[in-house]
Amino acid sequence: MPYKSLVTFIASETGLQPLLQSAIALARRLDAHLEVCCMGIDSTQSMGFYAGAPAIIYQDSLDAAKATANALEEKARESLRGSDIRWGTDSAVLSLGGITSYVGLKARFSDLVVLPLPYGPGRGPQDEVIIEAALFEGDAPVLVLPEPGPNLPEFNKVVLAWNQSDEALHATRAALPIMKQADLVNTVIIAPPSHGAERSDPGGLLAQMLARHGIQADVSVLAQTLPRTSDVLRRHLNDQAADLLIMGAYGRSRLREAILGGTTRDMLADTPCAVFLAH
Repeated sequence: MPYKSLVTFIASETGLQPLLQSAIALARRLDAHLEVCCMGIDSTQSMGFYAGAPAIIYQDSLDAAKATANALEEKARESLRGSDIRWGTDSAVLSLGGITSYVGLKARFSDLVVLPLPYGPGRGPQDEVIIEAALFEGDAPVLVLPEPGPNLPEFNKVVLAWNQSDEALHATRAALPIMKQADLVNTVIIAPPSHGAERSDPGGLLAQMLARHGIQADVSVLAQTLPRTSDVLRRHLNDQAADLLIMGAYGRSRLREAILGGTTRDMLADTPCAVFLAH
């Protein structure tokens, strides 16, 4: 299925223009509609008034969040008016806890969500909430761009991370349109289980499925030569000069990844290329 409905979410001016440039370039490339959702985040607690705090403080916070959302939407419209794509915008004032339902609803009716990395300078807790809401509540694939801007990669060299999980399979199916256009697709399998269902031919059935879609993918089986799977994967991406990594997201619980770390979180914290995620 081609990607015809793209959506991106903006909660601050940090990286706003580069992200818009990438999203516009991708919409143009795919002949898709782009919706830009601008959010003003109200950071006050919603459980009730602080002792002695006047109601005007809360109203001021809401007014500031509304002003932020309106300003972001106007900046987005300025960029979109000069483009040659089909587009729309929306704005909303949300608490941190309200981001999930808003993003989930918008993502659910989109083919692909385009976002920047959720970690790093200028990023906050809302960025992590947005990407997780798109994946879990929206049940949508997410394209994460480490360096948004006008020079969007063509995604000619693609690495597909395969570990036999449901998440990896969902990501594979969701990314078929991208892999069909790629010049090179490399399936990487790191330390496959010796007693797994694919022990005699790691990645063989997957390669067969992709071939029936016209995708010729080679398979790299790698040993766990570094402490973290993400380290092995990152080194392989550099060796392949990859434009894009396709992987299943959050194979274990988000809380577990937040506390102990995990491959998804590690890759979103430091990746040499764009990452395509699905859960």
